[in-house]
This record gives sequence, structure tokens and C-alpha cells, in this order.
Amino acid sequence: MRTPVGVFDSGFGGLSVLRELRRVLPQVDYTYLGDSGRAPYGGRDLDTVLDFAEQCVERLFAEGCRVIVVACHTVSCVALRHLQTRYAASEQRVLGVTIPAAEAAVAQTRGHIGFIGTARTVASHTFRTETAKLAPSVRVSEVAAPLLAPIVEEGWEQTEIARLAVERYVAQLDGIDTLVLGCTHYPLLRATFAQCVPSDVHVLDPAAFVAQRFADWLARHPEFAPATGGKLRVLSSGDTARFARHAARFLGEEPPPIERVAEFRGRLTFASEENEPSGQFVRA
Repeated sequence: MRTPVGVFDSGFGGLSVLRELRRVLPQVDYTYLGDSGRAPYGGRDLDTVLDFAEQCVERLFAEGCRVIVVACHTVSCVALRHLQTRYAASEQRVLGVTIPAAEAAVAQTRGHIGFIGTARTVASHTFRTETAKLAPSVRVSEVAAPLLAPIVEEGWEQTEIARLAVERYVAQLDGIDTLVLGCTHYPLLRATFAQCVPSDVHVLDPAAFVAQRFADWLARHPEFAPATGGKLRVLSSGDTARFARHAARFLGEEPPPIERVAEFRGRLTFASEENEPSGQFVRA
């Protein structure tokens, strides 16, 4: 049975990956889950990231997805192997973005890659490890930038605040020739990054390469051929109106109506915002 491809991220950012997936494979049906009610993941402890990742994957499997692309760099760097082991089965797959990002960077670099991401992503050193497997002689310098994802989530990427923050972070990356944007929020800051690094530094958004590598994977695994028709569903654990306002910035088009999910007893289930309490309340 042909089913949609699942894509998930901690918030809006993964829509930038979905945008490239839909450009490369426009005929495919997709179900996107943005866990924006609990974003960002980058400053969370490891157990929390694993818990949230499990819930997102299980929700997408429950929606009929057989193949899931983990668009979130934090989850891909720290939890992908866990997800692949926990949900290992012949009829389902969980894929990440870290290895394609490393492949794209190695193909581009002249010998020194800069990598910028969330605190949890950088602390994992997964990108450095994957790069070393491909090109042991290539140097990788990493910088954690915990302020950048929240700035983009607020829609402030065109502000002086964003420029000053980017400038401060990239100043720590001396002598690089390639800069990898290791968070799905950062493509909206790409112009700012380009202004803040030397003109000979290539600023790399891995999303396009991730999409092409996924198309190659599907060609090698025809048994996972997804449903076609170009349909898109979008689920969010946060405020759906806010998600819809911001989604077009990442997706490049207006999203379909956003369906809300919320955590209930350790699982993401469909929920109505009309029943959300306000003020103080006591759990039964």
C-alpha cells in the first residue's frame, strides 16, 4: 500500500526541508509534523529529545507513513540511531539529514568546514564524526548558536538583532571555506550569514542535497514508493494560527489548514484548541 512520506521537525524550520522535497518530488504525498509547542529542542536534555522524537515518529507512523525524514538536525544528530533501532522493521524506515549534510560539505570544501547549529547538535559532534568518515583530512570547526532558532521563530530574521547575533557567532569560525547551516531555521538567515562571513566562504544549506539524496534512496527502494498526488497535511503541537502565519516563510507557499496535536499521557494525539484552559488549573 502506498502511503505518505512523513517529515518532522521541532517547529517551523523543517518546512524548509519539506520545500526542497516537494521541489524534487512534487508528485509525492507528505505529512509534516512540527512540534512547535515544545520548540526549540536544541537546549533540551538528551532524554527529553529522545522522548519527543519517539512521540513524533509514532504519530507519523500512526498516520500511515512508512518512511519518515527527520528534518530536525538536533534529532538527526543525537537520536536517529535510537529511532532506527527502536522502530526497526522491514516495512518502515527513519532517515536523517546529518549524513547528506556532511556529504554536501565534503564535496564543497577546500579543507576547512564550519558547522553552526543548536547547542545539543554541536555537543553531539555527530557532524564532525560523519565528515571524518568521508574525508579524514578535512578540518571541522563547530559553533553552538542557541539564540538563532528563537530569533527565526519570532520572525526577526531581518532585524539588527539577527545580524548582531549571526556576526557574533561566525566570528568564532576563523579560516573556514564552507559554512554549513546545521539547523533548519537558519536558511531564513542565509543572506545575513553571507554578509557576515568573508566573500570566499560558501554558505551551505543542506536541504536541497537532502532532498536529492532522498529521491535517490526512493529509487533504490521501490518497495517504499509513496502515495502520489502531491497532497500535503500539516500537523502542529503549537498554536495553529501562529504556525500558519509563519509556515509560508519556510514553505514558500500558503500551507493547508493546520491540524493540532498535543501530548497526552506520553503520546501526541489530536486535540482541539477550543478546549485549551486559561489561567490556573488543577490536573485531575
